[in-house]
Amino acid sequence: MPPPRTDTDRRHLARTIELAEQGRGRVSPNPLVGAVIALGDKIIAEGYHQALGGAHAEVEAIRSAGDRDLGEATLYVSLEPCCHQGKTPPCTDAIREAGIGRVVVGSDDPSEHASGRGLGILRDEGIEVVVADGELAARARLLNQPFRKRARTGRPWVLFKSAMTLDGKVATRAGDSKWISGEASRYRAHHWRAECDAVAVGIGTALADDPLLTARVETVHRQPRRVVFDSLARLPLTGQLVRDARETPLTVVVSRAAPRTSTDALETHGVDVIVATGENEPARVCSALDQLGAAEIGSILLEGGPHLAGAFLDAGEVDEIRLFLAPLVLGGRTARDPLEGEGVDTIAEAVRALTLEVERVGEDVLVSARLKEW
Repeated sequence: MPPPRTDTDRRHLARTIELAEQGRGRVSPNPLVGAVIALGDKIIAEGYHQALGGAHAEVEAIRSAGDRDLGEATLYVSLEPCCHQGKTPPCTDAIREAGIGRVVVGSDDPSEHASGRGLGILRDEGIEVVVADGELAARARLLNQPFRKRARTGRPWVLFKSAMTLDGKVATRAGDSKWISGEASRYRAHHWRAECDAVAVGIGTALADDPLLTARVETVHRQPRRVVFDSLARLPLTGQLVRDARETPLTVVVSRAAPRTSTDALETHGVDVIVATGENEPARVCSALDQLGAAEIGSILLEGGPHLAGAFLDAGEVDEIRLFLAPLVLGGRTARDPLEGEGVDTIAEAVRALTLEVERVGEDVLVSARLKEW
């Protein structure tokens, strides 16, 4: 299949990626998808996937076109059209019924029920299919990293967020960490909570801070599930997390060593308890992620602390890192680092970032590094 052949194709396809972003935080575990219908240079209809269970982007765009004759039109879509019956009918049927003769696609759908089948069905119907390459294809794939990872591995995509000082510390030797980052950085992190399906911390953070772990910004469409890694089920029933569990979902990840009386008490208070198995902490992280993925958690904002973050890194389950670097210096041999765990023995074994971006956020510097691409 040929790549987009004109600047017009590329411009319209780039617009589908912009449209798809409008669904962020609203459609998971579905992917973000945008669609455009055009006659040459002129866009005549647009659409995007707006809500889980709602119409897909292609159908929204076709509806927006109204009664127009689409026989000479091109449909641009950021992701391969679906061809299976899910919460909504197959988009391939809608495209065929609309009489569209040409479809330009930004990226493939790696799901087991898709993976090129939708494109094959369109071609069999006599529809010309064009697939993007290069920068546009990469942008379309990056748009849906959580969806792509879960489709391929069954596990959620993990974004590790932390704030550290100029000397790489996340807490003083006495354990004080409020606040290393500035107000603008904390506000940005709340937006990330709103965009992710879950927020995860370890029991140390839960005991020290008694957090709510909710997204406190004005554009929250649904609160993320709170996840606490708590091997011995020590989370207090009187804490904010448990008290709020019936309103905002809370999952506690325990090990087989957790006392049954403690896990029963958590469940009585509306907490979901899952048992992570494995011979060490990285193995138990993988077990927990398998179960969270099966529960349709597609993305996790990992907020620490250092012990849990190190276990995720040792497990190979950190997909992206975002670090706020604050204009502070702590010092101290026992001050905490952002990542602990076992680590590696040699520089050659270190995880090397695929991309690195730097941005000023208030008085802090945000460093974003993508470690994997799905």
